[in-house]
Amino acid sequence: MHIPTLTTDRLVLQPPGAQAQAVYQRFYTDASASAAYGGPLSPGAAWARLAADLGGWQLQGFGVWLIQRREQGDLVGVCGFWQGLGWPRELTWWLLPEARGAGLAYEASQAAVAHAYREFKWDSVETYMHDNNGPARALVQRLGGQKIGRQRFPDGLDRDLYRIPHAG
Repeated sequence: MHIPTLTTDRLVLQPPGAQAQAVYQRFYTDASASAAYGGPLSPGAAWARLAADLGGWQLQGFGVWLIQRREQGDLVGVCGFWQGLGWPRELTWWLLPEARGAGLAYEASQAAVAHAYREFKWDSVETYMHDNNGPARALVQRLGGQKIGRQRFPDGLDRDLYRIPHAG
């Protein structure tokens, strides 16, 4: 399957692959950075997460992209779509701590959402997060997300579900 590359003013959203091993290791083995994503994980589990992210494209036709800063050329996180077995599809993202606070997740999310509506022809882009994840909730609000419900997820937790509108 061909995984497209997306570009924005400051970012390249590129297909995941072996080149992302170091950034996945740094993020997922850092307890503070990865707490909202099931971390910390062992290096082997971080590698398995990368493999699963790449495999999502093959199995589902969508997935996450690596976020590369164009000027610096470094990989700083991921953004795109995830859907585990039994879970609703969601817009997701994570950034290394030093890349946070610069609007990169917002810029990457805008590109991913636009791609989903334009190229995947999705009727809706949705996301959800733990109730205590204030930064994620703030980003969803900045993207124009509207709460469309609350539901119980396969892990037994209740979460708010948001729809992200098409900006175009």
